[in-house]
Amino acid sequence: MAVVPEFLIKRIYQKGSLKKLEDGVSLVLKNVLGPGLISGFNFVKINDVLFEPKDVKFVTNGVEYSGTEVSEANPVVFRLGQIGTLIMKGKDCIVEGLNKITIEAMNPEAGKVQLSVDDMKMF
Repeated sequence: MAVVPEFLIKRIYQKGSLKKLEDGVSLVLKNVLGPGLISGFNFVKINDVLFEPKDVKFVTNGVEYSGTEVSEANPVVFRLGQIGTLIMKGKDCIVEGLNKITIEAMNPEAGKVQLSVDDMKMF
């Protein structure tokens, strides 16, 4: 199992991309590490609000994947330089000021990968 250093994982999140949507929130990820696969989304947590896979969508290269359909049997190819948008529906969780974001995903080589970052929002 490969171990990816935390400082590299944090670079995947596109700072300033956290946005309120009409019915939820979104954020942008960019693969700066190398070719890889996403084999599951365990959860996304923004501040104290937890989004389960059923509440998550991942959009990349014009294709939309629900968080429940991404699995080891149905992974998402996420190439170097590729951009993807995570969309979480149904809950408003962005606050003015510092927002804490945690994304836990699965990768066939590395296993469970957790990304934890902070992002500032001003309204």
